[in-house]
Amino acid sequence: MPELAPQPQLADFQRYVAELEVERGFDQQTGRDKCLMLGEEVGELFKAVRQREGLAMDPNSQVGSIDAELADVFIFVCAIANHYQVDLADAFLAKEALNKTRSWR
Repeated sequence: MPELAPQPQLADFQRYVAELEVERGFDQQTGRDKCLMLGEEVGELFKAVRQREGLAMDPNSQVGSIDAELADVFIFVCAIANHYQVDLADAFLAKEALNKTRSWR
């Protein structure tokens, strides 16, 4: 089983997810497959937020915790980035450099 360092960096999480995918047999999934599953996980996150906010929902509906659903979303974001050879740290920094040139008000 892969291990994470005690204070992992973003690249460590991407590497960890890549190793987990091989170990669990998910490494053959396509980018499309991973994106569709990310969509499902985002839906589960929204459901957890709905529950936390007290919005009406089916009382028999199974709902995870916000932290667990965020973790699932993060795992799929890492998996998609890995599939398309995107370094998330570099992508984040590049996008933020662009965002800093924009007006937000």
